[in-house]
Amino acid sequence: MSMSKRALLFSLAGVAAVGGVVAGGLAASAASAPTEPTFTNGSARYVAPTATGSGSFTYTVDVSDDSGIRGLKVIAWPASSKLEPTKADLRYVDSAKCARTSDDTSRCTYALKVTKKDTADMAKGAWYVSVLATAKDGGTTFASKTATFDVAG
Repeated sequence: MSMSKRALLFSLAGVAAVGGVVAGGLAASAASAPTEPTFTNGSARYVAPTATGSGSFTYTVDVSDDSGIRGLKVIAWPASSKLEPTKADLRYVDSAKCARTSDDTSRCTYALKVTKKDTADMAKGAWYVSVLATAKDGGTTFASKTATFDVAG
């Protein structure tokens, strides 16, 4: 697992340090205002590492917009941190891989390998997944708690 992914998923300091306001925005079509992407069929799955192998974290969701989907940013964070990432924060985190399933829908998956070392200081209990979807026409949708999963102690 890359250091960047480890820091984004497991380091509260990494998320807390994310700040800054992005000036400007994506250009919208002059003919119509951008629509907002929608989420369906979202699920998060955490599998703890074992003595003999790595575990994993996977988040999958169908994202739709009439213009198509440009991308999805994803971050998982422990409920106990009360961190609550914002839309602005998510502009700086890892992207899910999205594959178009129709003209207006993509299935996006964020997958991460989790090692024993990663879990050593990881908060136990409930975790949330926050996402930021961007449509091809520039419309965006932020969901602060689009999924939950548990990390056993």
